[in-house]
Amino acid sequence: MSGLRANLLVWLALLVLLGATTGGAYLPIGRFNIALALTIAAIKAALVLIVFMRLWEGPRLARVFAVAGFFWLGILLWLAGGDYLTRHGFPPG
Repeated sequence: MSGLRANLLVWLALLVLLGATTGGAYLPIGRFNIALALTIAAIKAALVLIVFMRLWEGPRLARVFAVAGFFWLGILLWLAGGDYLTRHGFPPG
């Protein structure tokens, strides 16, 4: 696939995912609303990394650092979630 065509297709996919994020915010799915938004955001981030930053074609070391960054993000989200779930009486109300 040519570079211009791939960029346009990914751009259109990002616009569709933007619409899905906006539409998903209005769905009455309760706690799963955040999970839906994070899943769509992860897909959008992967598309940007793979196509626009040319990570798929780049050197192996760049891929290693990208994976390490996501691993670190996972650790941070895990710790933040553990903190949130272990607080009693939070949020106040």
